[in-house]
Amino acid sequence: MTLAMAGGLSVAAQTAASASTSAPVRAADTCSHPYVCLFKNGTKIGQFQDVTSGFQNLPSRPSGPNLVVRNTRNDDVAYIRRANGITTCLPPKTGIGIVSGTLTGIRIDSRSTC
Repeated sequence: MTLAMAGGLSVAAQTAASASTSAPVRAADTCSHPYVCLFKNGTKIGQFQDVTSGFQNLPSRPSGPNLVVRNTRNDDVAYIRRANGITTCLPPKTGIGIVSGTLTGIRIDSRSTC
């Protein structure tokens, strides 16, 4: 299973057999600047770098629990779109755990605040 991304990049989607209680720590350690990364059970399943005017679709449609999105960018926000239509803004240098729901898209914006 592959997670397609803008710019011709792709990352193999991987899942761990059991939930990791240290997922947010591992996520922060394995997502380098200037990426917005997706982690499932502590394993990186995707990363995005390009600022775009629209959402980049997530064909794998990752879902919680144990899903973490980490924005390592210094000056850019990231918008996360869910299947139910709710969009969440993630400020620079922050992360969020997704307890439930399915992600369908991500967009990096050059604005520095939500």
